[in-house]
Amino acid sequence: MTAARAHDQPTRTAPTRSEVRLLVPALVFVALVVAAVASLGTPLVTSVATTFQVSLDSAQWTLTIALLSGAVATPVLGRLGAGPHRRATILATLVIVVVGSALTVLPLPFAWLLVGRAAQGVGLGLTALMMGVARDHLPEERSAATIALISVVSIIGAGVGYPLAALLAEFGGLRAAYGLGLLVTAIAFVIAWRAMPAAPEGRSAHLNVAGALVMAGAVFLVLFLAGERSLWSRHLAVAATLAVVAVLLLFVWTVSELRTRTPLVDVRAVRHPAVAGANIAMFVGGSGMYLLLTLVTRYAQTPHSAGYGFGLTTFVAGLVLIPFSVLGFVAGKLTPLVRMRIDGPLVLAGSAVIVGGGFVLFATARSDLAELLAAMGVLGFGVGSFSAAMPGVILAATPRSETSSAMSFNYVVRSVGYSLGSAIGGLVLAAGTATGRLFPDEDAYTTAALVGVAAMAVTTAAGLALARRRSPGTDPSTAPVGVSGPGRSGRTGG
Repeated sequence: MTAARAHDQPTRTAPTRSEVRLLVPALVFVALVVAAVASLGTPLVTSVATTFQVSLDSAQWTLTIALLSGAVATPVLGRLGAGPHRRATILATLVIVVVGSALTVLPLPFAWLLVGRAAQGVGLGLTALMMGVARDHLPEERSAATIALISVVSIIGAGVGYPLAALLAEFGGLRAAYGLGLLVTAIAFVIAWRAMPAAPEGRSAHLNVAGALVMAGAVFLVLFLAGERSLWSRHLAVAATLAVVAVLLLFVWTVSELRTRTPLVDVRAVRHPAVAGANIAMFVGGSGMYLLLTLVTRYAQTPHSAGYGFGLTTFVAGLVLIPFSVLGFVAGKLTPLVRMRIDGPLVLAGSAVIVGGGFVLFATARSDLAELLAAMGVLGFGVGSFSAAMPGVILAATPRSETSSAMSFNYVVRSVGYSLGSAIGGLVLAAGTATGRLFPDEDAYTTAALVGVAAMAVTTAAGLALARRRSPGTDPSTAPVGVSGPGRSGRTGG
């Protein structure tokens, strides 16, 4: 028995059936709410610009700042969630999100709206903590499916929040749309206060404050440089200097994490072939997945005067995301069953192939709105399956006590990948926009789709490489606690 196994096993609690019935929907609801609330900025950028009389670039920060704060907060919350005060961490974080939601509703200046959106983004770090609670407190047969579902709803939350926010903004104004965020986050806090159990006894987690600050600076610079495309075209020297600073900060952080006894992220565990390979797949795959999502929604809203597009309103364009959310949810429910028969890395590879099919569909057939809906459905199914399988690949090499920390690092990788995907899409479309024209040539969308196909090919290769590394003769009993081998009905962690 490994040290991690000996440590984790005696602390496992045995919840009653009624507690399980309450805990599972609570975990899923909190994960869905924080994802949906963080995505509220996407359909409201134009409304923010007109309401506060700021530029579209400034209004875009209502989305960017939420993603930035989420990426910075996620590893910190993951480390705190690995200790004895996980319940307090969850509740305190939700209080921050509720206060931030209130700031977005109150008639305050634009700067306060950004503060509120940053506070809402902090909630993105709760997803990994929800997985840690599931792994610690749910029975063997429920844990894997619940972790997979949490991972999926953290992705499809954008598809839920986008059309609702757009509808409220269209009929009730900007404050009504943000009021939705305040309502659901308040409900999430009440549910978490009622349902979240305390962490198992014997846990400890010390926060390396210096390491947290260095990593926060590095992640901020990486995401900032990925999102600020104009900085690269207008101030290349500044952008290059900031990129060098980001690399240096990441190097300093890595050295610091290896030397400290209380690392923010267990870098040695991250170097495990399965964990490293899964994070590479998440980074490249996340870039491609978010690229297609942005391409389809932008194409749908392009007016007919550009020679293509459908000229959809923000609300109707949001409805295009419904197939993405529905099929993503379906894939998330099916994937744990598939994982009983197919190894996790192979599921990742297959999911990447499905997403690549969505790119091919978009590249070759987008003259009809039904074709866009089909592409979004294929994307949703692939993303749902990919997201549901990812935790199992990582947690198979992770002790139970490190669940939140390991998954929080994966979500930082995902955030960086998403930002890169958005930046790549913007750069390709900008390159395809003729001087003096507002919209890119339609061929630019095809080029961007082919870039996405290449990204998903790399992701597929990463999944296949992981599968080849997995020893077919591995004894499941040597896996970390709560993790069973492929094809077994025991817990897989996802």
